[in-house]
Amino acid sequence: MAGTNFWRGFWSLADPKISLASFAGLWLGACAAAADQGLYWGWLAITVLGVFCVEVAKNASGEIVDYDSGADLAISEQERTPFSGGKRVLVDGLLSRSQTWAIALLFYLAAIVIGLLLVWLRDSRIIAFGLIGMALAWYYHGGSLRLAYRGLGELAVALAYGPLVVCGTYFVQTGHLSAPLLHLSGALGLHIAAFLWINEFPDLRADQANGKRNLVVRLGRERAGFTYVVILAVAYSWLALTVTAYPASSGYLWGLAGAPLAVFSAWRLLHNVENIPNLVAAQAACLGGFVSMAFASGLGYWLT
Repeated sequence: MAGTNFWRGFWSLADPKISLASFAGLWLGACAAAADQGLYWGWLAITVLGVFCVEVAKNASGEIVDYDSGADLAISEQERTPFSGGKRVLVDGLLSRSQTWAIALLFYLAAIVIGLLLVWLRDSRIIAFGLIGMALAWYYHGGSLRLAYRGLGELAVALAYGPLVVCGTYFVQTGHLSAPLLHLSGALGLHIAAFLWINEFPDLRADQANGKRNLVVRLGRERAGFTYVVILAVAYSWLALTVTAYPASSGYLWGLAGAPLAVFSAWRLLHNVENIPNLVAAQAACLGGFVSMAFASGLGYWLT
């Protein structure tokens, strides 16, 4: 039973639903590299493994911070959704505190080793992507900054899952950056930040009571709901303007495939800002929206 709980806990920390954010960025960066210069599958595999390790490490260390702050403990059963409320490995007793710390440290160490391997064998400039990524992962919940508690977590997510992952993947493959891809990665980062944003609605009461003052807490439900619409509108406008400014990147326009899901998500949220069960469909649609944006824009650029 204990072994079963451990693997259930680890699976929660790996969280395929949330890991889709990093894999969406990896896909987009890899497709752009494949179209521009060709793809080196070995380097891509190492990049994917490194990003996965950072993801697991961040989730594990963040669980401990959110547990200690009381934010995860304060979330009631009625407020839990498949997309929000934390991984709850400590709250539900799936992992012990020592096991969670061990996973965090092991995967941070693995990510560092993988990053140094890329720096040594591929390009020394990759270290900049690694240092920024590790800093955002650690300080998102923990350390002296605790970005998620200070209203900066949404920006950190936009930067990490947008420009950092997308352009980092592309840089490992090509050794340089792409201006249109940088812009598109910003649009994708905003969409992924919108997913975090909508996931903060069910947790609002618990976060507010325990000092986790993210932007949804600071703005309140109504204003945060309208801001969510603005974030998504800016993301898709940015995508369209990128293609307008860089006609050779017209394939990225396929990313508009995510727009219908984004529109539904925004509509559903605006009509259910206080109805948590009805928000689940909006959360799922937002997830589908950014995955569709990344998959379609990457595939479209690769094929055209």
